[in-house]
Amino acid sequence: MSSEVLLIGGFIVLIIFVLMIDLLVVGKNSHIVSTKEALIWSSIWFLLSMGFYAFLKYYGHLLHGIETPEELSQVVNQYAPGLRFSSTDFEGMLSEYRENMSMSYLAGYFIEQTLSIDNVFVILMILQGFSVPLKNYKKVLFWGVLGAIILRFIFIFAGAALIYKFNWVLYVFGAVLLYQGIKILIKKDGDEKDPHDYAVVKFLSKYLNITKEYHGDRFTIKQNKKVFFTPLMLVLVSVEFIDVVFALDSIPAVFSVSLDPFVVFFSNIFAIIGLRSLFFLLSNLVNKFRFLNVGVSILLIFVGLKLLAHTWLDKIGFESSYSLYFIAATLILSVLFSVAFPEKEKHLKS
Repeated sequence: MSSEVLLIGGFIVLIIFVLMIDLLVVGKNSHIVSTKEALIWSSIWFLLSMGFYAFLKYYGHLLHGIETPEELSQVVNQYAPGLRFSSTDFEGMLSEYRENMSMSYLAGYFIEQTLSIDNVFVILMILQGFSVPLKNYKKVLFWGVLGAIILRFIFIFAGAALIYKFNWVLYVFGAVLLYQGIKILIKKDGDEKDPHDYAVVKFLSKYLNITKEYHGDRFTIKQNKKVFFTPLMLVLVSVEFIDVVFALDSIPAVFSVSLDPFVVFFSNIFAIIGLRSLFFLLSNLVNKFRFLNVGVSILLIFVGLKLLAHTWLDKIGFESSYSLYFIAATLILSVLFSVAFPEKEKHLKS
């Protein structure tokens, strides 16, 4: 058990270390993340993800401290009951176990990537809906990722059974997404809403001191010897809530390919962190292609309908890959329409 704790702790420290470099060194000042920077960080996180795959493939048995055939048998019975060895010697069986473990990690990683792409567009909707300055996106998502790591750790190691107790939340959230998607679709240019007018802000304002304006990238400020929360804190809470809701769907899906909580945890974490960089790529594209906002609203409506009908979709065998195809088709068509029908330049009247 001590080796498990040391290794898991070491990987978590590595993830946080790289995140801190990103925040405190590369992005010590609030700034708008460029497409180039997003591509670089996407590559870094993908390489780290594949590095963990390589670790599992050659040293995965160390996660459970397997040193004897008896210990291997015990771990396999607990986490990989469907594994059937073709080798008869211990080293060969250990190699097969590591191969199974690493492939389960890859499957979980790509499943989480597919399911979490929806999450990107919902977060984009929140940031745009609250009129968050572009230069503050990075800080919100940084703390959002750290919060997601803690929440995923609790969810996964507490067991997937707890997740199904909150199944009704999916219906509520599906309705909210459907409403927001339609709202964005029919929204007119210049029709911006003050973040303080949102229902959630009004509700929390009754119990918390919340400022009406943003104060740079600060979550709290002190005025007249009182602590006030800024709207940016409400945005962060919303992002964390989004991750909780989507975790209810994605974590059980990853448990379907592996019962090993370590494999499930890290496949989730690496996918989530990678999607942070993907978010900036997509948000930059939204600003450059006029019809991409329409595509985002269509995707929100799609995700909302999918959550509302998730029980029926499960019964008919709706696969997560279908969502990926729909997302890809919507994005491609949005970009093509933007290129084919560019926005006309507005000339100022003299």
